[in-house]
Amino acid sequence: MFSDNKKPRTMNEIGGQPNRIEKNTKIKGDIISEADFRIDGKLDGNVKTSGKVVIGKDGYIHGKVECVNADIEGSFNGELIVSDLLALKNTAVIEGTVSVSKLSVEPGATFNASCNMSGKGSAGSAAAGSDPKSGLGSLANKGERAKVS
Repeated sequence: MFSDNKKPRTMNEIGGQPNRIEKNTKIKGDIISEADFRIDGKLDGNVKTSGKVVIGKDGYIHGKVECVNADIEGSFNGELIVSDLLALKNTAVIEGTVSVSKLSVEPGATFNASCNMSGKGSAGSAAAGSDPKSGLGSLANKGERAKVS
């Protein structure tokens, strides 16, 4: 009847259970992990993980973060290196330098950072596909939308 309890459970996260730094917790130092991380408190230091980093609405990191994916609702100041997708929610505040493959920014997010985007499509020159009449550059050729002011 309750045979589901007998089945072995597989972990969704690569490195096991996700790690959490809860609200009202302050940590100073470096963190290295293979699991996902969620920060709702404050971290003054570096995070290196082969998983995902989530900075909650009340979370703050000052330092260097290296990860595969990141979702940010809170604040970040420093160097952010994301090998795949960086998603900035509407409450996010980012300052510093960012290196990312894919970037998603919700309206309302504050992004005061120098950004370097690299990925599979970055080998081509923007000028090669630019359209001087529209000002869209190579984005129009990739089916992406760009706002021209």
